Amino acid sequence: MKTKTKNWFKLAFQFRGSVILAIYQRVIGFGLFSFFVSVLYYFNLPVSQPILGSIIPSIVLGLLLVFRTNTAYERFWEGRRLWGNLANDARNMVWQIGAIMNDIEPEDRAKRIALIRLVAAFPVACKLYLRSEAVNSELEELMSRSQYLQLKTIHNPPLQIVFWIADYLQQQYQRGNGVLHYSHVVFLQTTVKSMMESVGHCERILRTPLPLAYSIHLKQLLLIYCLLLPFQLVKDLGWGTGLFVSLISFTLLGIEEIGLEIENPFGYDTNDLPLDAICNTIKYDIEEFLTCNPHLNSKLEKIYQEDGYDKQL
Repeated sequence: MKTKTKNWFKLAFQFRGSVILAIYQRVIGFGLFSFFVSVLYYFNLPVSQPILGSIIPSIVLGLLLVFRTNTAYERFWEGRRLWGNLANDARNMVWQIGAIMNDIEPEDRAKRIALIRLVAAFPVACKLYLRSEAVNSELEELMSRSQYLQLKTIHNPPLQIVFWIADYLQQQYQRGNGVLHYSHVVFLQTTVKSMMESVGHCERILRTPLPLAYSIHLKQLLLIYCLLLPFQLVKDLGWGTGLFVSLISFTLLGIEEIGLEIENPFGYDTNDLPLDAICNTIKYDIEEFLTCNPHLNSKLEKIYQEDGYDKQL
């Protein structure tokens, strides 16, 4: 129980992951403005106007903030669900390739290892694509040099990797000799299709922000409300008006900032999805799969690093 209480207070005063640093300047600004109103009231100027509280009812502003936060959280949670599906599809694809496909020629094993590492490269490419970042060394270690150089010239790297995977599966099916049966091709291609659909849905989240007019209107209402608040409270609170308005503005601005931060869950904000950790977990699981399967783990896996190998793939 003591540990839980200690953790509760630790989280309550934790700056990392909170929105304090993003809003503290605005909170201080509203507090100083409220203190100025208190000074004017102290000199008997007619600044006390309780009637201003009816201009923007608190319940209206609260409902708008709740809608804003719920909309942003829905986008965040959908992004997390899609990346969960992507991780599961990648693992399923690797298992299917390792369990279903047969080795006819000595180099087939090395080709399968190259294909499996392309599956591991797919989530990494998706992460970079959603962040509008260029292809980097994270992908270079998962494919041949010539594939990596080709990928650097592609606008949509995940799509190109999917093409390589699907093309290889089709080639193996056309070889015949029991390398890959038609039912297995359908099974594998369905998984590939699911992976690509997850990326497409992530693109929809990324390219469809909250309507600008709504964001502007909410900010305008917050600004008006926080500026009028000291005129409503100064008669009752006096010199404490600045502190009280600061607390209220901290609450309202914090809720809005949380919605802004999680609206695009694919970036680098502390509260965004841990895409780096997800990709690293997928890569670790796939490498562990290769290591723990003797029929895949052989010296031939080094072939995939050689230039020109992807031409065979």
